Amino acid sequence: MLIIPAIDIKDGQCVRLFQGKADKVTVFDENPLLMARKWRDIGAKLLHVVDLDGAFNGIPVNSKIIRNIISDIDIPVQLGGGIRDMQTIENYLALGINRVILGTIAVKDPGFVLQAAERFPGRIMVGIDAVKGMVAIKGWTEITDISAIEMALKMENKGAAGIIYTDIERDGAETGPNIAATRDIADAVNIPVIASGGVSDLKDIKNILPLEKHGVKGIITGRAIYTGSLDLKQALDFVSNFHDSPLP
Repeated sequence: MLIIPAIDIKDGQCVRLFQGKADKVTVFDENPLLMARKWRDIGAKLLHVVDLDGAFNGIPVNSKIIRNIISDIDIPVQLGGGIRDMQTIENYLALGINRVILGTIAVKDPGFVLQAAERFPGRIMVGIDAVKGMVAIKGWTEITDISAIEMALKMENKGAAGIIYTDIERDGAETGPNIAATRDIADAVNIPVIASGGVSDLKDIKNILPLEKHGVKGIITGRAIYTGSLDLKQALDFVSNFHDSPLP
């Protein structure tokens, strides 16, 4: 299982939101590139980068910073936030992004996921962000009537390479991942699932590791590694000793 550091970019800075709320933001570093280097140097094998301004505005905003990260570091990067048309996908993949993450557009236009997956096989992930099991879109500001499991099954059928499942109420709250909901998503599909939201310390990593046999191949961590409640090096070493299961 991969431990995946998150770099969320807002107003050009590396930040974390509380439960996805734009007005509850903590700035952890003014330079996202320096944070990318830090997590790379510690040993991360994959970075999770989100253009938060892009997510809220529906178009890429922090492309220059993202380009700098891609050109500077030598580990894969998965990217989400404001990716809602084919040209944006093509531009980011051309920059060197390993996989793009579709969110709002996947709900609004599932056929677009199919088109993107056919054009860029293996490189289209779908982010499913949920509140009490229901999918949220537009930077988590709008709750739909689609269940997370229903959405996961639909996206698997459309050719998504994997699912990133986030429990919004736990995101940035450091209250522990939603183990049951993550397991339910992973059991419902046959594509890899990455868990996100709620990690507070090494205990949470230990708690989610048994889900690997259900198809959970990674866990994203943000606030905990920035505040220091989770030591990324310790977590990476622990998981490496437990079992190394990279995404296919």
